[in-house]
Amino acid sequence: MLDEPRSGRLAAWGNALLAGLVSPDEAAHRIADDDAVHRVEGLPGEAAPVGLTLALGRLRALGAVGLRVALPVPGHPLGLCGPPEFNARALEAEEAVLASGSGLGLIPETYEAGPEGGTGPDVHVEVVWRCLPVREAPPADVPSLGEAERELAEALQEATGLLSRLDVAGAGPVAQAALAAYRARAEAGRQVLAPGYPPRAVRVLELAQRVGALIGIAQQAGGDGREHGAAVSSSEIAARAEALRPVERTARRAQVAAYNSAVEERERHRG
Repeated sequence: MLDEPRSGRLAAWGNALLAGLVSPDEAAHRIADDDAVHRVEGLPGEAAPVGLTLALGRLRALGAVGLRVALPVPGHPLGLCGPPEFNARALEAEEAVLASGSGLGLIPETYEAGPEGGTGPDVHVEVVWRCLPVREAPPADVPSLGEAERELAEALQEATGLLSRLDVAGAGPVAQAALAAYRARAEAGRQVLAPGYPPRAVRVLELAQRVGALIGIAQQAGGDGREHGAAVSSSEIAARAEALRPVERTARRAQVAAYNSAVEERERHRG
């Protein structure tokens, strides 16, 4: 939950491109972010993988009018609409993008290249988006922005309360690093969403990411404020995961609502 999903970047900047608000090159650059390269495989009419710029243009030619995000996990097919083959692959990746109007969806597969045991700039990530047929149907369990914002306010209180009860204010280095990374991104004034999104969507996504940061800390910290270890029994870890599950679910639903809001807004105006 801390990291921005690749499906979110693809949907946000792809929607800005489809709306004519950014150039193809800028959209491709923003989607790739720190990854070395993104390619799309399986596009109708393309025998080999193609780059993002060509792929987004091809999707528009195939009828795509907007890109929606799915962030499913086992037991919660959030944002999916079938068929079973696509849903199964999306569940494995825990994310996907649906190109509304084209009957197509995209699922990312990541590959790392670099020296064995390397980290940071030594490792290059390549992403292949698999293009598969999807049903043109309402996505599962996606709330409105207003509903998501209300749910998040309650989830933030719940997550904060859990942190207090678990006494993780002095959480260990992994949890502290996660929180520091979130704060650094927030303070850097990064662009949370692409042009064309309503201000409320930005608020909802920022709050969802904040809740996600708190969940990450609670999951990492032990009962004595350290990382998981001997101080925390397996039953305590399981109980904590159970307590955090509805909060995490709310944050994921809010993320999807924020990323999908540009398409929902456009369809309301057309309808």
